[in-house]
Amino acid sequence: MSTDVTRSSRPRLAAHVRLAFDRSRGRHVLLGPESVSVLNRPGASILDLCDGSRTVADIVANLRGRYDRVVDDEVTAFLARLVVKRYVEVGDD
Repeated sequence: MSTDVTRSSRPRLAAHVRLAFDRSRGRHVLLGPESVSVLNRPGASILDLCDGSRTVADIVANLRGRYDRVVDDEVTAFLARLVVKRYVEVGDD
């Protein structure tokens, strides 16, 4: 498994992490062992698409259908931060 995130990377949530909706906060959260990260809507949308089959380029294209402004580098940087925290794993073709 690589730690670099590129347009051809296929991100997926790590096995110990779960994306969930927290009703008390009214927000999506990323649940890990002894940790909770509150996500904004675009962050939750990105992670919802991280299934290991879509590339980062596919995810960006999907997001462009939902949001007015999607910057490839911002999506890549967001995923890279989560790779460093070991919340996301990436594979390449």
